[in-house]
Amino acid sequence: MKREEFFSSRRITGIAVLLALVIVLQAALGTIQIGFVQLNFSLIPIVLGALLYGAIAGGILGFANGVVVLIQVIIGGGNPFYYAIWTMTPFWAALTCLVKATAAGFLAGWLFELIAKKNVLVGVFTASAVVPVVNTTLFILGCLCMNESINEFQAMLPDFAGMNIFVFILVGLVTFNFFIELAINLVVAPSLHRVIGILDKRFKKKEDIHGDVE
Repeated sequence: MKREEFFSSRRITGIAVLLALVIVLQAALGTIQIGFVQLNFSLIPIVLGALLYGAIAGGILGFANGVVVLIQVIIGGGNPFYYAIWTMTPFWAALTCLVKATAAGFLAGWLFELIAKKNVLVGVFTASAVVPVVNTTLFILGCLCMNESINEFQAMLPDFAGMNIFVFILVGLVTFNFFIELAINLVVAPSLHRVIGILDKRFKKKEDIHGDVE
């Protein structure tokens, strides 16, 4: 992609709108919990950014999500999991927050551009699935690097006492969150992408009409 195309006013405006959605959705709806980890509804605009504007835009939106999540972790808000990972393993907590969604958004955009050359619909669904899958996978790897704080948090929960740390991460921290996030993205992101595509075509037609008139 040419530099001029990426920094076009239209593209920058679109990314800015999605960036605002990422921040608002994570800051507001990120407080909804299932299990011990907050749901990440801001994955939806990350997927849309990757689909509409490419890998770099997806990575930028993912990074913005990571910054908001990191702020939530630092603040804590009474979340014992956030308190444990930030007080005991702040480096790995910060790295995990910043990298997981950034990599997910970038990879989704890259795969969509690759697959869409042959089948756009398959590319859309692949990108929609890749974001929660990569985001969750890197979260799991990050937790394994924070085994000290994870063990400390696990000790606070009698029902999970003595459980293998990897099993605890999967069962206690990931399972419900991941499948709900995956389902939301597979349903919502492709639908929104279709609507945006329709609106985009109409917008282009209006531009062409105005251009002919002039």
